[in-house]
Amino acid sequence: MQTSDTNGRQGRILLVDDDLALGGYLSRVLRTGGFDVAHELDAQTALSRVKEEQWDLLMTDIELPGMNGLELLERVREMVPGLPVAVLTGHPTVDYAVTALRGAAAEFMSKPVSGADLLAKATELIQAGRAARDSHREKVLAIGAHPDDVEIGAGGTLAAHGAVGDAVSILTLSRGAIGGDKAQRALEAQESADIIGARLFLMDLEDTHIPEGNPTIGLIEEVIAQTQPTIVYTHSVHDLHQDHRNIHRAAMVACRRVGRLYCFQSPSATVDYRPTYFVTIDDYMGRKLKVIDAFGTQASIRDYMEPELITSTARYWARYSTGTHAEPFETIRDRAGPEVPKQAVGTRAGML
Repeated sequence: MQTSDTNGRQGRILLVDDDLALGGYLSRVLRTGGFDVAHELDAQTALSRVKEEQWDLLMTDIELPGMNGLELLERVREMVPGLPVAVLTGHPTVDYAVTALRGAAAEFMSKPVSGADLLAKATELIQAGRAARDSHREKVLAIGAHPDDVEIGAGGTLAAHGAVGDAVSILTLSRGAIGGDKAQRALEAQESADIIGARLFLMDLEDTHIPEGNPTIGLIEEVIAQTQPTIVYTHSVHDLHQDHRNIHRAAMVACRRVGRLYCFQSPSATVDYRPTYFVTIDDYMGRKLKVIDAFGTQASIRDYMEPELITSTARYWARYSTGTHAEPFETIRDRAGPEVPKQAVGTRAGML
């Protein structure tokens, strides 16, 4: 069993500073502390990356071309309320500090900042952010038969869960050897999970011959024991692919104690697939497309993975929701009521 946990890293930091030399220096210092750092020169590009990727900390200068750092802070707070933000400036003033604090910046730092102070503050903010998220986050498990199944059906919803700090795990029961090189598909699955910010559990059951009993049930139960999910997303039984149907049946047994259980739509779903719950993913459509694009060996040969079709499908299901893009789910069990990510909107068909 291959697993990965993106939460085990020191953390991913998005640094925004239009000074190329200074930004490069700060990036190098942060990398010496084991952080994964991306440096952007303007707020608009940074905002796009916040929408499309998972981050543990945003560090931004105030004086930026176009949108300034405080405007960026305000936009980020709307999209990802739980993301810690440190505001940097070479021209500290009381007005700047007050505005930054009102915008819920986790820290206001004056340049120049020493390497030791920068590393200490980044570590402190990331640890505090993780602790805050852990105190009230959902534990989400998405179960699929092959690499890209979960991402096509629920990629936007998982991205929304990740953005608010929920613990997201993906369990893929086979490596998709029938559809391509399984080693390459495993790498693609890991890249996709990293974009979502999810922990990946990748099994190696035989593609197109996944049984509905054991060992499938046992493998799902093992992952459930490790992740203790409060919400599970998996395949529908209304599907032409035998692996999808069998995963559904196995999950119904293995997830019998999970209070919330929903089924996503696969490209091979039949006309009997009838969703009753819809999650608006307007803020995460771009990230979903990036997640699916990570499966390059499949995206180039599968018509159903074309960005236009993925987008138009989400537009269609939005007619039952409140936004312009949505993902549909059949509700199997909803004991506690849906805990929809704050950055997504869930709508029940019966409520329309």
